[in-house]
Amino acid sequence: MGDEYAETRHNIGFMVLDAMAKASNSSFTGKRYGYICSLKYKGREFILLKPSTFMNLSGNAVRYWMNKEKIEIENLLVVVDDIALPLGSIRMRPKGSDGGHNGLAHISLVLGTDQYARIRVGIGNGFHRGSQVKFVLGTWSPEERKFIEERIDLVIEMVKSFGTVGTELTMTTFNKAGKITARDNKENKTGQKLP
Repeated sequence: MGDEYAETRHNIGFMVLDAMAKASNSSFTGKRYGYICSLKYKGREFILLKPSTFMNLSGNAVRYWMNKEKIEIENLLVVVDDIALPLGSIRMRPKGSDGGHNGLAHISLVLGTDQYARIRVGIGNGFHRGSQVKFVLGTWSPEERKFIEERIDLVIEMVKSFGTVGTELTMTTFNKAGKITARDNKENKTGQKLP
């Protein structure tokens, strides 16, 4: 992803990883296919990857680093944006379809499976018909940014939980806490016109 996408809704996964690295006093280093950060938490090593490929080619980076670091598929967790979820809603799934997300589609294609965990972070759907790409690649409003930054801490806790206790317990613990409704968004005055 180029610098022009750094502050966009589509980049929520990178925002989560940047915040996680910063909280651990770690930093990313430019390597093949992306930026890598390694950190420890409760005796576990976490390899954070921000692919430098376009989003719809991110499977190449994921496969390369899984092979290089000998990461099993059950230890892969992908954090992505989702327009089907209200702004700030967070949902973890152990596997599943790409849901129209080109990054997930390419990862599944390259790995030959969709049997890997993912956290979807809702960016809302406050756009007019035909302007989805503009919305997804658009920057956050100040209200949206403030709200989503508050939610990032929860996503980080989910990532840490996944790495220490696994998918099922993480979903049980966090999916309900991660749920946001359209009404919640209106009450938080995020500016998105949601039903």
